[in-house]
Amino acid sequence: MKRRDFVTLLGAAVVALPLAAHAQQPAVPRVGYVWSGVRGTDVYYQTGFRQGLAELGYVVGRNLLLEERYADGKPERVPALIAELLTLNVDVLVTPGTPTSQAAQRATSTVPIVCMSGDPVRAGLVASLARPGGNITGLSQLSGDYGVKWLELLKEAAPKMRRVAVLWNPDNPTTANQVELMQNAAPRLSLELTALSVRLAEIENSFAALGESGLDGVVVTDDPSLIPLVPRLIALTAERRLPTIYPFRDSAQRGGLMSYSANLFKLWQRAAGYVDRILKGARPAELPVQQTTEVTLNINLKTAKALGLDIPMTLLVRADEVIE
Repeated sequence: MKRRDFVTLLGAAVVALPLAAHAQQPAVPRVGYVWSGVRGTDVYYQTGFRQGLAELGYVVGRNLLLEERYADGKPERVPALIAELLTLNVDVLVTPGTPTSQAAQRATSTVPIVCMSGDPVRAGLVASLARPGGNITGLSQLSGDYGVKWLELLKEAAPKMRRVAVLWNPDNPTTANQVELMQNAAPRLSLELTALSVRLAEIENSFAALGESGLDGVVVTDDPSLIPLVPRLIALTAERRLPTIYPFRDSAQRGGLMSYSANLFKLWQRAAGYVDRILKGARPAELPVQQTTEVTLNINLKTAKALGLDIPMTLLVRADEVIE
């Protein structure tokens, strides 16, 4: 080989080596997330999920790309946001709430989805908890199982209560099931239920009805769209002197009368574990849906006193936290 040819070949090899090394570096995984509300109102995701990722060694922006999209309270935008994420070739979609999870299910049958749903089996997201099948797995809040409990606990705290409003999202099959179960249980508790929709076009009328229809109490269901409305609900129900039970754990700490719910912070921590396992090669169809293992009752005695309620000792001793 001539010296000139050898030098040319050697130079080409020197250039090729760093290019080959760069090409062999693993791609940074990309995780997509869609929230139907406004950025910053998804508090349990922002704290629990991100902490879970950190505990697993992920640093967002360094070894994990987190593509977050927000519908700003306009659920009709969710399908377009999911489509946008799919064009980015995300490795996993994370979907809080049954309606968003169903929209993702309609959009893709191949990209893995980690959902957070009140009842993923009833919603048709998975075939069963033990064997999800398809491309979806995740966490079940079991809220379909304890929806009637909200009604029973509120009646126990306010035994004179007769007319109760239930705030729900008619587009969410989990909350629709909750309302149906509560309507069936209401006669046994000598209660009359009024279902008030929290759809964007109807929410203001529903809030107005809380103060105009002679209600004695309020049950808030666990549709994700209600999370950012909790501060407003706490203020309004205090003004209207309406005993209210919430499905979000920190609601009693923020001034609501009672909360009975799964620990959403811990559930989101566990959701990070599902994302990690999928990124490492696990198939959603083979990852059983985990159910919540912790449902807690919290009571705010200061709020009870302001409402003129004397909470029975039988209820207080069952509470996980009593705020005085």
